[in-house]
Amino acid sequence: MRGMENASLEALVTPAALVDLDRVETNLQRVSRYTREHGLHWRPHTKTHKTAELTALQLTAGAVGATVATPREAEVMAAVTPDILFAYPPVGAARLAKLMALPPRTKLTVALDSLEALAGLRRAAEQAGRNVGVLVELDLGMRRVGVTTPAQAVALARAMAASPAVTWRGVIFYPGHVRAPLHQQDEAVREQNARLGAFLEELEREQLKPEVVSGGSTPMLWRSHEVKGLTEIRPGINVLNDRNSASIGACAWDDCAFSVLATVVSTAVPGQVVIDAGSKALAKEEGLAPEGGYGALLDRPDIIVRNVSEEHGLLDVSSTSWRPRVGDLVRVVPNHVCAAVNLHERLHVLRGGTVTNTWAVAARGW
Repeated sequence: MRGMENASLEALVTPAALVDLDRVETNLQRVSRYTREHGLHWRPHTKTHKTAELTALQLTAGAVGATVATPREAEVMAAVTPDILFAYPPVGAARLAKLMALPPRTKLTVALDSLEALAGLRRAAEQAGRNVGVLVELDLGMRRVGVTTPAQAVALARAMAASPAVTWRGVIFYPGHVRAPLHQQDEAVREQNARLGAFLEELEREQLKPEVVSGGSTPMLWRSHEVKGLTEIRPGINVLNDRNSASIGACAWDDCAFSVLATVVSTAVPGQVVIDAGSKALAKEEGLAPEGGYGALLDRPDIIVRNVSEEHGLLDVSSTSWRPRVGDLVRVVPNHVCAAVNLHERLHVLRGGTVTNTWAVAARGW
């Protein structure tokens, strides 16, 4: 968006998505140090930010490539990295056609959990004249996608290894069911090791030792090194962070780099302040914070967005002396940054409170 460089927040039409670049860089440096220290590859999931510019920053900080979930994300990220992991079952002719149309230089790897998905991918790759890496998706407790037994993993890996136009590379899993605070994840780590260990042991016994063991999430990010056999992690949220991440100790509140700028539009109801950021700007996702709500103010985390409708956010000020005026600006950290970013066409980039750039959320849609 032209004309917004070096602008003040007051120049923005609200609600507006903001990204604090200083905090982003701190977050990237932290995960880069962690992965280097523990010998893990870092392949961040771009579903969080959906912008080529942030992927470029992640690559500069040490990421080996990008993880995506939609063909549109793959198209956008392929412009900045030649190494793409499509972490979603590649089912459907239209989805496969878009993947096969990625630039020839793209090293494409796809996760799947069925012979049906493998057959479709193989046919599409053969017709396109390209080779695609494949990973067996494992279910380690999420109960969403993934084979559930080591025998199933072996059978699918064998089929992958024997299929033309694809190359079996390893396994992938997502511990998205683990959302406990960091210090309460001991049992979850033990469970991940037990379940993953059973899969890896059986694969190795059958001479199918995986080159890639891809896992990780932002809630478990800082304990990833405790999962034996893991070779790469795919955190997404940690580049920007959100209220949920702060609530479970995956980041500090000051690590939250994303917020939604909003304007106070009404103070008519006692104990309540209404802002112009509702569910269409923040997303109406339940959070992990015990206080509930749909977000909290960046500089006043005790002020909760108690409720939202489409265009209105209701701040609860009943237990505070803070009383903003109509027209004042506030910044809201949403519960879930991925869902919130997807509602905005652009991210306004801040340095020291000043808008220095604007990035298109180019990978929205499918």
